[in-house]
Amino acid sequence: MRPSGPGSQRGSESILTEIRLKKGESVEKALRRLKKKVDREGTLKEVRNHRHYEKPSERRRRKLKVAKFSAMLAARYADM
Repeated sequence: MRPSGPGSQRGSESILTEIRLKKGESVEKALRRLKKKVDREGTLKEVRNHRHYEKPSERRRRKLKVAKFSAMLAARYADM
């Protein structure tokens, strides 16, 4: 089952991130807003993850490693 959220694609459909220039706004500032929006949506992260096929066992192993690291950090800073 495939996710149907904002980061998913189906066939040749693609969801583009867009921003509107505000009146009197510089292009540099608008570009900064666009970069922040793309970062928040996780668009680049999604693209990087799909550069090569990841086996389900590799995905589980990677997620387990991230979970262990997060748990270690949480335990380390729980007393503070």
